[in-house]
Amino acid sequence: MRSIKRGLLVAVAALACLAWESQAAGVSQKLFLKDGTYQLVSSYEVHGDRVRYYSVERAAWEEIPQSLVDWEATKRAQKEEEATQKKELEEGLEIVEQRFEKPPENGFEIAPGVHLPQEEGVFAYDGKRVIRLIQSTPEVVTDKRRAAFAMAVPGHLLKGEVILELPGPRAAVRLQQAEPTFYAQLPEGLGAKLDLFPVRVVKESRVVEKAKASRAGIGKPSDVPAAVELQRTQLAPGLYCLKLLHPLDPGEYALGDMAQQGLNLVLWPFGLFETPRTTQDMKRQRHEDSERE
Repeated sequence: MRSIKRGLLVAVAALACLAWESQAAGVSQKLFLKDGTYQLVSSYEVHGDRVRYYSVERAAWEEIPQSLVDWEATKRAQKEEEATQKKELEEGLEIVEQRFEKPPENGFEIAPGVHLPQEEGVFAYDGKRVIRLIQSTPEVVTDKRRAAFAMAVPGHLLKGEVILELPGPRAAVRLQQAEPTFYAQLPEGLGAKLDLFPVRVVKESRVVEKAKASRAGIGKPSDVPAAVELQRTQLAPGLYCLKLLHPLDPGEYALGDMAQQGLNLVLWPFGLFETPRTTQDMKRQRHEDSERE
């Protein structure tokens, strides 16, 4: 592995050198004149007592007497420019070397050669990739909006039931594997408390019908919606593996501690598979929406 990285480093360095040489050959330069001014040129040629140059400003070949050129100032500026470019190249190569030679800061190994990031978070592993789930804070639907949800969501909503809403009909994170494994790397053992819940899509949002509200908090564990069965295993302090017992159906889901006290809970939503809607589905949805209105 180290020899491969070394080979990559050499290849990148060679390409950088070629790029620098090409840039140095075609870069504009200053042709200084004895009156203190200069012409910005891409190249110049000396023919006897005349200097022929290509003007960058006017995009044309021009000529002036060689006696008007301050060759000492021109060569000094050219050396300074080459020194600057060389320094930039060396700094670039140093960054490349750090990128390829610095040992990766790997977190917990969940499969041969597959590591979790070291920072906190909730991650899904589909057998090929480690995918970070995006933390979201749902909005608690107030009584003024319950009527709309009661019409849109099948079944009757209980008076004391809490509805949690996530914006948009689809989660940003999409998984394509029916049996992903989840890893919760969170403080205070929160990973042991996470459950997986299906999320309902209602028009342009996603909702979770939660518990009955109470003075003590959002509800008791017996009041939370039915969760997807998970097998929990602690792998390290603060790190838990959440494994599905059955494959998931296509749809929207969220991980969260739904039984916690208080309304300020956090969810990690995701969608499983792409579920494009057919024309018939969209017509049916428009018809249902117009009837509700």
